[in-house]
This record gives sequence, structure tokens and C-alpha cells, in this order.
Amino acid sequence: MIVVMNPKCSNEHVQHVVELLKQMGLKEHVIVGTDRTVIAGIGDKRNVDKGAIENAPFVDRIVPILAPYKVASKEVKQEPTIVTLGPDGDHGPIGAQFGGEKISVIAGPCSVEDEKHLIDIAHAVKAAGATGLRGGAFKPRTNPYSFKGLGETGLKHLAKAREETGLSVITEVMSIEQVDLVAEYADALQIGTRNMHNFNLLMAAGKTNKPIVLKRGWSATLQEFLLAAEYIINEGNDNVILCERGIRTPEEYVRNTLPLAIIPAVKRESHLPIIIDPSQGTGHAYMVPSMSLASIAGGADGLIIEVHQDPEHALTDGAQSITPEVFATLMKDAARVADAVNRTI
Repeated sequence: MIVVMNPKCSNEHVQHVVELLKQMGLKEHVIVGTDRTVIAGIGDKRNVDKGAIENAPFVDRIVPILAPYKVASKEVKQEPTIVTLGPDGDHGPIGAQFGGEKISVIAGPCSVEDEKHLIDIAHAVKAAGATGLRGGAFKPRTNPYSFKGLGETGLKHLAKAREETGLSVITEVMSIEQVDLVAEYADALQIGTRNMHNFNLLMAAGKTNKPIVLKRGWSATLQEFLLAAEYIINEGNDNVILCERGIRTPEEYVRNTLPLAIIPAVKRESHLPIIIDPSQGTGHAYMVPSMSLASIAGGADGLIIEVHQDPEHALTDGAQSITPEVFATLMKDAARVADAVNRTI
């Protein structure tokens, strides 16, 4: 349920309701909006005395939450959540931001291969307008004999690239044991598609103060996607960025089918920002520019794109990586599309 507070309530009034909810065995989630504060009460409601809550000072009304995902729901928060990435979670000098008028673009190689190539790519994508740097230090691979990343060495390369460019760093965490290590280096932790249903990992990531980029599982429904986000938010971390990276369908021409209809669906159901990965979503470099522009036109809050200087010799996912030159052209086209839908890049 949602406890809607009177606009004139004080922090003491809010805390009083929080204590009431705790006494009734509910977990509270306070959301401060532009007009008023609401408190979501989550848990078994059989022992809840709604009358006691309704009679508390400065409580306006109680509203049931109908969606199975509670704190990720737009029923709880009407205003879009804006997530900003920066060094140590602060608003950095460049800081990629998602959920507002500005559309941020994260770009970089699929895998961190070595320091020089990574830093060269970082400078190139920054010059083109990117505000975030992607790159896998730990790589989940279907084939156990494929390149699995450089581990902590790769994280150090990412940190060096951020130091030189000011770009926010986003990289994947694959296990609970890696959470603290990756959080030490990265500005945002990515939960990959294979781990969207790894609930223990979601909860561990939610305990950090880092924004979380949550990728949709390759066969997950919208409801399952938002419930996965709910696991993170319930641990006290509201800074969740949803990422659509394509789903598996009978179509074999593309690596994954990129369902851009999820953008307006998420906007209708949730306050969380959503970004699109057109690289994973298609598997073909030539499709990335057009799908990026379509994503912006459809209302996406950002893009995450694989960029490599020499895709033919990339250690991972070269077929879907675009060159820095193509990326620079894409960013110019993207700015025009963003302007047409009253947004900026």
C-alpha cells in the first residue's frame, strides 16, 4: 500500500508513519516527490491496522498498490527517476545522466583488452559526445574456452581511462564475490542478461551505493524485468537503470530481436529510466545506427553501444561493434533525432 502524506507534512510526521509501518511488520520505502511525499508499505498486510495509519498526523490517504512490482511502479512515484553517474556516485564533471531531458550515451569495447586500446577508444567516444565508458573486465561466455576478461587488471584500465577522460565507467559484475571489487572501480554496476534472475546477486548489488544497470533477461517478460529491479530497490538502492538488450525469438537473422515497444511500456508502468543496447540487440554493426535512432525516437533515456577501433580483431563481439568513425557520425544524427522529440544529447 501507499501512504500519501499531506504536502505540509514535516520529516517528523513522515518518520512517525515509518515507525508505525515497522511496528506492523512492513518494510517502508519513502519517496519524496516534487509535490508531496509518499511512503510505500511492503510486506504481509494481514496484521496492518489501516485505521491507525490513516489517523496519523498529516496522512492524506492510503492507496493500494495494484502492480506486483511495488516500489518500481508508477503507482508509487509519478515523477521519472533520474540516475546520475559520476566518480564515487557523485555528480562528476561529465556524469552520464538518465531519466531526464538529456539522453546519455555509453560507449566502448565489449571487453577490456588492454590499457592503450581502451584509453584510445575512451578519448574517441568522448570527443563524439559520449558521457559513459563501457567495457567488460569480467565476461560471461557461453563457450568456456572463450576470452573471459582481464579481471581486476581490466578494472584498473577502466579507472585509468576515467582519470584521463572524465567519462563515467560502467562494467559488469557476475557474482556476489565480485560486487565489492567492481564497486571499488566502477561508477555503475551492470547486471547482465544471464543474471537478471540471480536474486542473491541483485540483492548484493542493491546494498551498494552504486547505480545499477539491469539488463533484461533474454526470455524475461516485462513484469519479471520490473520485479528484478524491485529486488535491487528493496535493498535501499533507488538508482536502477533498466536496459533492453534484445530477446530470443525464432528469428535467426539477428543475434537477438530488439523489442523497442518496451520503451513506452516501461514509461507507462514504471518511473525508472530505460536505455537500449542496439549492439547486443541486433548482433550486426550495420544495424546499430538505425536502431539507435529508432530508440531515441521511441523515448529511450540513453544508449549503450559497443565501439572498437578494429572490430575484425576484437576479442569479443566484433561483428556488432562499430568503429569510432561510425560512432561519431551516429552521434551527430542522434542529436538531430533527439531535438525532434524535444530532448538533447
